Amino acid sequence: MLSTTGHHPLHFYINTPFPPFPFPHNTPQYSLNSTSTPSTRTQKPIFFHKSAMPSRRKTSDTLTSRNKYLDLNSMKELPDSHAWSDDPSFSGESPENIPVVDLNDRDVIELVGHACTAWGIFQVLNHGIPQELLDEIESAAGRLFSLPMHHKLRAARQPDGISGYGSARISSFFSKNMWSEGFTIAGSPLEHARALWPHDYQKFCDTIEEYRKAMNDLATHLMRLVLGSLGITDTEADGIKWANTGEAGSAALQLNSYPACPDPGRAMGLAAHTDSTVLTILHQSNTSGLQVRREDPERWVGVPPLGGALVVHVGDLLHIMSNGLYPSVVHRAVVNRARHRLSVAYLYGPPAGVKVGPLRELVDDCRPAVYRAVTWSEYLGKKAKYFDKALTSMRVCGARAAGGLVDRNDHLVA
Repeated sequence: MLSTTGHHPLHFYINTPFPPFPFPHNTPQYSLNSTSTPSTRTQKPIFFHKSAMPSRRKTSDTLTSRNKYLDLNSMKELPDSHAWSDDPSFSGESPENIPVVDLNDRDVIELVGHACTAWGIFQVLNHGIPQELLDEIESAAGRLFSLPMHHKLRAARQPDGISGYGSARISSFFSKNMWSEGFTIAGSPLEHARALWPHDYQKFCDTIEEYRKAMNDLATHLMRLVLGSLGITDTEADGIKWANTGEAGSAALQLNSYPACPDPGRAMGLAAHTDSTVLTILHQSNTSGLQVRREDPERWVGVPPLGGALVVHVGDLLHIMSNGLYPSVVHRAVVNRARHRLSVAYLYGPPAGVKVGPLRELVDDCRPAVYRAVTWSEYLGKKAKYFDKALTSMRVCGARAAGGLVDRNDHLVA
């Protein structure tokens, strides 16, 4: 059972505005012969419409202070507080496909490595999570978010807590509010479940615990594949043993709700960001909304739900562990006029107090360590302060790879 005390890495999350935190059915399977190859250029800064540029504003631990307790499910018009852009291309997307990896493929390690290098995100099939459990966790999230607002506020995230109901923590970096609501679970869900359903909470708790256990097993399996794709054979070595056992890592669940929006072309469900995790494993309902950023030219690629698949994101900490080889994917969530979208993110990271840094097998004279080692809590502090420049703040002064290319998430080191 995960603790909600200060010893959990996500305890620092309560003071950060950034969360440690979604292919059509005829999409072809991803293969090693894919024409999608890694860009050799450094990644550009995140661009936002001028009406919603990042700006540090006072943080609220439940809903944003200017629109506290606003019930998005009942809104008939888009309020100015949530209007991000008048640009028709604001929510457009490119007709490309992210990789799909079958975990039963005999070349799965190579496929995972290629997907991580080229995209930083991929969908997985044959992951071992029963469809019934995916349906149950989606139903549990839907049950929670369909409650009246005054009921949901019984489980509002408190200033000194980690778990609970509230808005996205990255909201404090933007001048406009996001068309979404969330519920974070780190540790036992019992207290908040009792507050929401005093006489009918056990089913929710059981579903959360079963889903979390299944996700932990999958995350451990994925980490073995990821480490293998990086050429790491000694998974018992100091510093990464936790990634091979599945018992010592830290994790949380993030339930997300994106209600139907009266003016989706001008609203934003969740603004562009990278995750502060090692890996994020996402289940999304049968409604599109997740988009990932690509470059040359800069564009957004949609990730429509693929039946039975889960979406795997490379997080900032895995980017650090890979010494910049695997980019942490910039992604966002857009909304639509007709359908309510749900997603459930499993946020996976290292144990409390364990520092992660560039893996020693990936450091040599030609490619020195680009980043210094850091704990999850410390990195969340950097994300809270620097947001999309957090990785830059972690770089080792003077670190430079052959040819001058440092990584896929930062600027070139001079």
